[in-house]
Amino acid sequence: MGEPRAKRPKISRGADDYLPGNIVEIEIRNFMTFNHLVCKPGSRLNLVIGPNGSGKSSLVCAIALGLGGEPQLLGRAGTIGAFVKRGEESGYTKITLRGDTPNEKIIITRKIDSRNKSEWLFNGKTVSKKEVLEVIQKFNIQVNNLTQFLPQDRVCEFAKLSPVRLLEETEKAVGDPQLPVLHRALVATSAEVQRSEQVVEKNKETLNQLKALNAEQERDVERVRQRDELLAKAESMKKKLPWLKYDMKKAEYLEAKELEKDAKKKLDTAAKMLNEFKEPIEKQKQEKKGYDLKCKKDRDLLDKIETSRKQMMEKENQLGAKVSGKYNDMEELEKQEQSRQERIAKAEKELADAELQLQNLPPFEPPKDKIEKLGAEILELEASAREKRNQKREKEKLLDRNKALQRQSAERLKEMENIKNKRLQALKSSGHEKIFDAYAWVQEHRHEFRKEVYGPVLIEVNISNPLHAAFLENHVPYYIWKAFITQDSADRDYLFKNLRSFDVAVINHVADERRNPEELHISQQMSSMGVYSRLDQVFDAPYAVKEVLIGQANLENSYIGSKKSDENADMAHGFGITDLWTPENHYRWSKSRYGGHVSASVESVRDSRLLLSNTDGDELNILRAKKNELDETISSLEASCRSFQSEIKELEDSAAQLQKQRENLVNEAQLEKRKHRDLENRVNQKRLKLQSMGKEEDMAVALAKLVEDAENLNFQRFKCALEMKNLLIQATGIRKSYAEKFMASIEIEMKIKEMEASIKQQEKLALQASLHFEQCKEAVEVHRQLLATAKKEAEKVAVITRALEQEFLQMPSTIEELNAAIQDITSQANSILFLNHNILEEYERRQKKIEELSTKLESDEKEMTTRLNELDSLKGRWLPTLRNLVAQINETFSKNFQEMAVAGEVLLDEHGNDFDNYGVLIKVKFRQTGQLQVLSAHHQSGGERSVSTILYLVSLQDLTHCPFRVVDEINQGMDPINERKMFQQLVRAASQPNTPQCFLLTPKLLSDLEYGEACTILNVMNGPWIEQPSEVWKFGGSWGTIMGLLGESRS
Repeated sequence: MGEPRAKRPKISRGADDYLPGNIVEIEIRNFMTFNHLVCKPGSRLNLVIGPNGSGKSSLVCAIALGLGGEPQLLGRAGTIGAFVKRGEESGYTKITLRGDTPNEKIIITRKIDSRNKSEWLFNGKTVSKKEVLEVIQKFNIQVNNLTQFLPQDRVCEFAKLSPVRLLEETEKAVGDPQLPVLHRALVATSAEVQRSEQVVEKNKETLNQLKALNAEQERDVERVRQRDELLAKAESMKKKLPWLKYDMKKAEYLEAKELEKDAKKKLDTAAKMLNEFKEPIEKQKQEKKGYDLKCKKDRDLLDKIETSRKQMMEKENQLGAKVSGKYNDMEELEKQEQSRQERIAKAEKELADAELQLQNLPPFEPPKDKIEKLGAEILELEASAREKRNQKREKEKLLDRNKALQRQSAERLKEMENIKNKRLQALKSSGHEKIFDAYAWVQEHRHEFRKEVYGPVLIEVNISNPLHAAFLENHVPYYIWKAFITQDSADRDYLFKNLRSFDVAVINHVADERRNPEELHISQQMSSMGVYSRLDQVFDAPYAVKEVLIGQANLENSYIGSKKSDENADMAHGFGITDLWTPENHYRWSKSRYGGHVSASVESVRDSRLLLSNTDGDELNILRAKKNELDETISSLEASCRSFQSEIKELEDSAAQLQKQRENLVNEAQLEKRKHRDLENRVNQKRLKLQSMGKEEDMAVALAKLVEDAENLNFQRFKCALEMKNLLIQATGIRKSYAEKFMASIEIEMKIKEMEASIKQQEKLALQASLHFEQCKEAVEVHRQLLATAKKEAEKVAVITRALEQEFLQMPSTIEELNAAIQDITSQANSILFLNHNILEEYERRQKKIEELSTKLESDEKEMTTRLNELDSLKGRWLPTLRNLVAQINETFSKNFQEMAVAGEVLLDEHGNDFDNYGVLIKVKFRQTGQLQVLSAHHQSGGERSVSTILYLVSLQDLTHCPFRVVDEINQGMDPINERKMFQQLVRAASQPNTPQCFLLTPKLLSDLEYGEACTILNVMNGPWIEQPSEVWKFGGSWGTIMGLLGESRS
C-alpha cells in the first residue's frame, strides 16, 4: 500500500493561510451524538464526509450555537437543553477563530445544560452573550443568513426565499457593508415620502373643500356681521344704562347729604337751649340738698332720743317685773314652808312603813343542787349532739366525694355519648341520612328485645391508632358500619321489620361454641419484612360485634406491616399472606380457580373518615354500673344524714327544755335577792330624804332678804322715770327745728318741678331734633350703599374709559330714551333673518383652519422636497452599486451554469421608488428546449434547486465579506453529472485568493473527483472500533494500515 502520503503544501495567504474570522478549531463535549470531539478544519474548502447519523450535522449545530445562534435557527429543537447528549447533565462547544494576526486566537466557549441554561466564555473569561455577539459581528459572521450558513434542515428554505428576502440576505453576505444600511434607509425614507405625499394630497383636497364652502357662505356671513354690529351697538347702549342709574343714585345721595346737614344744625340749636335751661335748676337742687341734710341730721337725733327712751322704758318694765317677782317669791316662800312641814310628816310615816316591811320579809335559800343537776344533764345532751354532728359531718364529706365521682362519671358518659354522636354524624355525612332516627328507635325500644342489641357497628368499635383505623375502615364493607347486630332470631325479625324504612342492615350473630379464634402468629420471616400484627388484633368491640366483623370481613387473614413491608411486598405471598396493609398501600393476592395463577393488586390507603373518634364499650358499661352504684350510695348517705339530723334535733330540743328549767330557777333566785335589796335601798332613801328636809333654810331670813331686794328695785325704777322726762323735753325742741327746715325744702322742690317741666318740653324738642338727625344720617348711609352697589353693578357691565365716555356722550341721556333706542336697534337686528345661526362661527372656524392648513401644506411640501432629494441621494449611492454587484453575481452565475451545459441568470427586480419590493431573481433552465424560470419549489426538482443554490453561493465567493460559509448536504438529490460539475466549481472557487473558508457536509462523494490543494477532507465516523483507526488516519495513514489494525483488534 506504500508509505503514508505527505501533507499537501499550503497556499500562501499569509503565514498560516487563514483569513481573520476563519474557524481554526472546533471542540465539543457531551453535544448531541458526541462524547468529545476536536476538529481542526482547513482554511479553504472543508469536505465533511460521513454516513448518515454519524454526527456531521452535530458539527454544523456546534458552529451555529457556539457563535451566538438560537436553537430555532437550526430547525431541529426549540430549546438549548435538547442539544445536550442524552444521559448527560451538561456539555459545551468551543470555537477557536483566527484573529487579525496569525498568533491571535479568539476562543468562544458556550456551556449548556439540560435545564436550558447557557454560560458564555471569551478566551476563558465569563462574559455576556452581548459581548460575544459584538466580537462575532466584527468579522461579519451571520449564522442566521442562509447565504452564509445553510444547515441541512433549512436547505429547502433557501429555495423558498422571496426575491426581496434573497436580496436582503445577499446584501448582508457580499458587497459593500453599507448596502443593507442604505437599503433600509431607502425603504424608511420612501415610506416617509409616500406618507408625506398622501398627507399633502389629502391636505390639498381638504383646503380646496374649505375654501369652496367659505366662498358659498360669504353673502350670508356679511348679513350676520351686519346683525352682529347692530346687536353690539345695542349691547354698548345697555352698558350706559347702569351708569345712568348710578348718576340718579348719586343725585339722591347728595340730596340726602344736604338734609343731614340741616338736621345737624337744628340738633345743635336745641342742645344749646337745653343747657341754658338746666343751669338755674342745678342751683335750686344744691340748696334743697342742704336743707335735706339738716333735716336728716335732726331725724337722726330724734331717732337716737327715741331709742334711748325705749331702752329706759324697757329697763323700767324689767325692774317692775323683778319687783313683782320678789312679791311672788314672798308668797311662795310662805307656801313652801307649809308644804315642807307636810312632807316631813309624810316622810317619817313612809320610813316607818318601809322598816316594818323589811323586818317582815321571810329568808330565801337558792336551789343550788337542782341547778347543778340540770347543768350536768345539759352538758351530757350537748356532748351527745356534738358527737352526732361529727358523725353527720363525716357522712356529708363522704357524700360530697361520691357526688364528685358521680359528676365525673356523668361527664365521661356524656363525652362518650358525644363520640357516638360524632360517629353517627360521620355516617350521616357519608350519605346515610336516617341513621340518627334508626339509632333513636333502637334506644327507645331496647326494653322489648330478648337479648342485647348492638349498633350501628361503627359506634361499638374502639381503635386507638389512627393508621389502624384507616386500615379497618377501608377493609370492612361500608354496609356493615351502619348495620345493627342482634343475638336472637326473634329480635332480628322484629328489628328488620321496623328498621326497613331506615335503610340499615340487620345481622344476627349466633354464637358458635366450637369455633376457636385463630391466635396471632408472626413468623420470623414475616417480622423481618416488617409485618407486626393482624387486623383483628388492633381494635376492641363487644364479643358479638367483633365476631361479626371477623366473619364478614375475614380480618384474621389481613396482616399489618410497616414501611419496610412496602420494600419487601413481593415476598409476602410466599409467607402465606393474601392481604397486607402498609402505611401507604394495601396489597391483595388472589389465586385463579381455573389456571391456578396468582394475581396481585395494589391500592393506596385512604384516610379514615368514619372512625374519627374512639369509644370503649366495656368502659361505657363500667361507667354506667359505677354511676348506678354511686347513685345508690349517695341515696343511702343522704338518708343517714337526714337520720343524724333528726337525732341531733331531738337532743337539741331536750337540752333546750332543761336549759329553760335551769334558767327559770336561776331567775327565781335572782328575783328574791333583788326584792330584798330593793327594800333595803328604799329604807335608806327615806332616811336620807328626811335628813335633807331638816337641813332646809329658815323662812324668816329668806323673807327679809326678799323685802330688801324689792326696795332696791323700786328706787331704780324712779331713776328711769326721771331720765325719760328729760328725753321728751329734748325731743320736742328738735322736732320744732326739723319742721321749719322741712317746709323750706318743700318750697324749693316745688320751684324745681316747675323748672323741670320747662326743661322736659325743651328735651322733647331736642329729642325730636336728634331723631330727625339720626333718620337723615341713616338715609345718607342707605343712599351711600345704594350708590356703591349701583357703581359696582355699572363697573361689572363696563368700566369707564375715555373712548367709552365719548361713546356715551353720543347716546341718549335719560333712561327712557336709552331704553327706546336699544329696543329700536334690537328690532332692526332681529329683522335680519337667516337659517343657520352658527354660520359666522363656522365660517371663521373654517377660515382659521384654511390658514393653518395652508401653513402646514407649505411646510409639508418643503419637507417632502427635502425627503425626495434625500431619497435621490441615497438611491444614487445604493442602486448603481447594487446593479454592479448583481451584474458581477450574474456573470459568475451564468458562466458556472454554462460550464454545466445549462443556463441561468441573476437579475435585479427593480420597482422604481418602492424599495421595499426590490429583489433578486434567480432564473435557471436545465433543458435546452425550456425557458428560463424563476427558482422556486414549484418549477424545479430538489436536485435542480440544490445545484442552483450551491452555484449561487459559489458565485458569491469572490464578492463575500464573511470569513466562512457552511452548506449541509447540498449535493443530495443531484444526478452524478451535476454533482461532479458542482464539485469542480467548488474546488475552483475555493482556490481563488480571497474566497472565504467553506464547509460542505455530505454523506458521500463520487469516485474519481478532482481534488485541489485547497480541499481538506474531514471524515466523521462512529462505532466501537473507531478509536485506533482514527489515530492512524489522523497522522496520514493509508486505508490498508487501518484495515490491518481493524483485523488485529477483532482477532
